[in-house]
Amino acid sequence: MERVTIFSTDNAAESFDDFEHDGCRYCFSAIGPDGPAGLIDGPLWIFLDWVMPEMSGLEMCRRLRANSRTAQAHITMVLDQDDAEDRRRALRAGADDYMVGRADRHAMLDRVMALHSLETPRLSAQVLELSDFRIDLGAEQAKWRGNTIQLRPNEFRLLRFMVENPNRVLSRQELIDGLGKKDEPMDLRTVDVWIKRLRFGLKNAGAGSLLRTVHAKGYVLDAS
Repeated sequence: MERVTIFSTDNAAESFDDFEHDGCRYCFSAIGPDGPAGLIDGPLWIFLDWVMPEMSGLEMCRRLRANSRTAQAHITMVLDQDDAEDRRRALRAGADDYMVGRADRHAMLDRVMALHSLETPRLSAQVLELSDFRIDLGAEQAKWRGNTIQLRPNEFRLLRFMVENPNRVLSRQELIDGLGKKDEPMDLRTVDVWIKRLRFGLKNAGAGSLLRTVHAKGYVLDAS
């Protein structure tokens, strides 16, 4: 089943139920100024409020377009009122289109479902590169200096998430949430098993010292 990810700057989106229709699963989540907190799978749609506490929708739109993870997203600016100058500013900042009024669950679903089948699918970045890492998402293959890192699916997603968040200490709960498993009952110590297997794969590929444990806090991928 194809997954379509719908982000909104309205925090209420975090509680919206997924919706399945015609072979697609539409999944909702909230997004903040720092961009997506977890992994992104499939086509990506983002609804930005014109005014937010942290920054303007225009500035966030520019940031999303500059981020390789979200550069190809379909971005809709949510305007408070139908103002011609605001519409032009939104499109100049990189928005694909706009809507007027609150973007609730039904409004977002109606728009995404109406346009999704008409568009050429725009996916999140398919190749990630960091230092000597190269992560091919389409092939689900990770390499270090050209050497294939042998990983199971969970460890591949774990490495992908850490490559997207380098030099940052990530707690076990952040790793579980980042891999999209926050709704699954899971012992935090399961992360330690993933880490152990990931370390083994990194070591065999020649990158064994980059994954570091930070006592009582979590794990960090050291990358220049």
